[in-house]
Amino acid sequence: MALLAGCSLPLSFAPFDFWPAGLLSVLLLLACVDRVDPREAALRGFLYAFGMYGIGVSWIYVSIHIYGAAPPPLAVVMVLLFVVFLSPVQVLQCYLYARFFRSGLLGPVLGFTSIWVLQEWVRSWLLTGFPWLYVGYGYLDTNVSNWAPLLGVFGVSYVVVLAAGVLYVGSKAYLNSTKVSRTGLVVPLLAAGLLWFSGMALARVDWVRPAGQSLTVSAVQGNVDQATKWLPEMRIPLIDLYRQLSQDRWSSDIIVWPEAAITLFREQAGIYLNSLDATAKETNTTVITGIMSRDPVSGSYFNSVLALGEGSGIYHKRKLVPFGEYVPLEDQLRGLIKFFDLPLSNTATGLQQQLGLTAGPYKISTSVCYEVVYPELVRTSVAGADLLLTLSNDTWFGESIGPLQHMQIARMRALENGRYLIRATNNGVTAIVDHRGKISGTIPQFSRDVLTDTVQIMTGETPFSRWGSWPILIVCLMGLVWQRLGGWVRGRIFESAGMDRQEE
Repeated sequence: MALLAGCSLPLSFAPFDFWPAGLLSVLLLLACVDRVDPREAALRGFLYAFGMYGIGVSWIYVSIHIYGAAPPPLAVVMVLLFVVFLSPVQVLQCYLYARFFRSGLLGPVLGFTSIWVLQEWVRSWLLTGFPWLYVGYGYLDTNVSNWAPLLGVFGVSYVVVLAAGVLYVGSKAYLNSTKVSRTGLVVPLLAAGLLWFSGMALARVDWVRPAGQSLTVSAVQGNVDQATKWLPEMRIPLIDLYRQLSQDRWSSDIIVWPEAAITLFREQAGIYLNSLDATAKETNTTVITGIMSRDPVSGSYFNSVLALGEGSGIYHKRKLVPFGEYVPLEDQLRGLIKFFDLPLSNTATGLQQQLGLTAGPYKISTSVCYEVVYPELVRTSVAGADLLLTLSNDTWFGESIGPLQHMQIARMRALENGRYLIRATNNGVTAIVDHRGKISGTIPQFSRDVLTDTVQIMTGETPFSRWGSWPILIVCLMGLVWQRLGGWVRGRIFESAGMDRQEE
């Protein structure tokens, strides 16, 4: 049951978008770990994580096998090893719950919910983090998502897991006709119902407001074959391709090319960048493109984003993809198979504090590919920003579910921070997302086209943009403290009254 519960969670995410699967998955895991000893709970937590990651991040196989040229058996083994590597946090969550936080009626509600959200948070930074498959993402198109501008994706996860806990305790109370169980259920049931349905009321709250200005944006999707993109003879033809696709869009305020659209190093592409810059200035346009750049002193190179024309600035990617942009244990692994020698697999990390990009008078919060999955990284980049921008190249993952999950996560960042988001990718999903996380325009995957749409400049900030994840994390910590101290206090009361703890 634990394994199947884990396998069912990805069904709540894109492209399936069957949100009840998330609620059911959490409820089943709770049922699996609520009545067993901590070691057994840890084992079941591992099986749950194995199913969740085994299905949810199966798209890694595409990049390892197809683009990394690893034989299918080896690619499967590597994916399984990656899944096992990701599992310990879920294992620890289930162990700690069974060992410390499941006592009393509120254990499955308050204790389980708090420790679940805390393990999601830990996954956002531990060993550089892998912030994927958070329960809250599956509820982006429901009223529960309206908690995101207030408490972020972790707040949405909290509401969902709390509801699952109440459903679990409610089912136990239904089977157990004792008056104590049914009476004690009223408070958590009301609290969960209030949080769940208050999402409809939060939909009416305008955390941010239009600033009056709107911009026309053109996002170019080149659909370039990954097998040929990095060939030396393709460097100039690719620049010509993107210029050709952009030639009818110079009336736009901003034209965006995707991640690494220019495969020349910045210092090698001077003549082409100067020409592009001159054209953009003549038309009062900002051109933003992904490009590789190299430090002339250290020789390190960066995955960068450059603004030209009416825009300015350069941004170097800060969060790198393990095995994609850097190789852990490089001396032992590099050269072992082609996968560890992919283009960009020896990229340097950009500085944490960067000036960022501008498009005319507007400030842009920039994320490259994988960076957009980090809630706090995007939030801290938004301070004072007028727009969100993310450039990506999900071609590495083919027709798998990975690129669609990635798009869904990017939408959550727009909703959390109350800003329009521009997303330009090589082969999809290229889209414009409004400040409520809704897609206003998109280009179908695996097609070559240009998306032109209007983005609205917003002013003000959401509570999440101001305070980040700390409010919901504090709620979770307080919940765990209450669960432990409350259990101890109740125990003393029952002991002083001469009652057996089973009566509690």
